[in-house]
Amino acid sequence: MKAILQRVTCASVTVDGAVVGEISQGFLILLGVEQGDDEKEASVLADKIAGLRIFTDQNDKMNLSLADVGGEVLVISNFTLCADCSHGRRPSFIGAARPETAEPLYEFFCQRLLQNGVKKVEKGIFGADMQVSLINDGPVTIDINSKDLKR
Repeated sequence: MKAILQRVTCASVTVDGAVVGEISQGFLILLGVEQGDDEKEASVLADKIAGLRIFTDQNDKMNLSLADVGGEVLVISNFTLCADCSHGRRPSFIGAARPETAEPLYEFFCQRLLQNGVKKVEKGIFGADMQVSLINDGPVTIDINSKDLKR
């Protein structure tokens, strides 16, 4: 499972002209579910993200977590994170999990964030054509792969 995490001052997602998810300070997470991912992968990744200390304290050091700042999360499903660009000019998405597997894991990941004390988790609409807006704070952008995390 792959995540691109962006620290934001605000973010929103729009589908068919209507805002379906919106947060203030927190994280925008683009989440890619790969073939072979399971609830263990989702748990490890959600636990790591919920505890990351990448908000600045009074000394301007990245030392505070989502809970410390009362942060919110907007999670967007994004199968294109699973792209393989190693051959040719058109990415292959064969490594992405099928929707019937990916969607339940996406939902599980969001629930796991809530279980970890995140006060608000907003979502896009799985599989929809979405327009995402954000103000990246810092900018701080972190790439996390659950397969690289210690269990």
